[in-house]
Amino acid sequence: MTATAIKMCTEQEYLELERAAEYKSEYYRGEIFAMAREGYNHSRITENLSGEVGGFLKENGCQSFSRNMRVHIPENTLYTYPDLLIVCGKPELLDQQKDTLLNPSVTIEILSPSTVGYDSGQKFHLYRSIPSLTEYVLIDSQKIGADVHRKGEHGVWYLASAAYEIEGSIEIGHIGLTLQMADIYAQTEGILK
Repeated sequence: MTATAIKMCTEQEYLELERAAEYKSEYYRGEIFAMAREGYNHSRITENLSGEVGGFLKENGCQSFSRNMRVHIPENTLYTYPDLLIVCGKPELLDQQKDTLLNPSVTIEILSPSTVGYDSGQKFHLYRSIPSLTEYVLIDSQKIGADVHRKGEHGVWYLASAAYEIEGSIEIGHIGLTLQMADIYAQTEGILK
């Protein structure tokens, strides 16, 4: 939650408002939070990842969704929009609207100055309530940097892969994909190296 709460409401009221809204908002424990707009590098990185991940997944039983697929975590009430997510197996959807996923396998967040603390802190904590989630990927939009957190035995999360140089790479182990940092950051501008 990177902005001030808009109002108190039920989950059903949130879904009704959100489905009619022009802009996306998150929901957590009765409060609606407007989402920040994406900058150039954030959008560019998301598109680069979408192409790399989507192309890789075409024939392996998994699929990816970009930032318009909402995720709901019933255990803690969060409704949110990851920048990219991967589902392996059959997607479990909240209802017939087919716009809210319950079982992501991997979530990927692109860090912006306004979201870095939330995405790497509280949001990561909330995501860990998803039983199907095996990896959480954070990619910086201001400087070269990516971390892959993986759920190990007994539900303990650990840093499984990281890269902080353009020549490096990260591995999303759940799907067996190695991503080159040069591909992730292709066509971005002003990235600190």
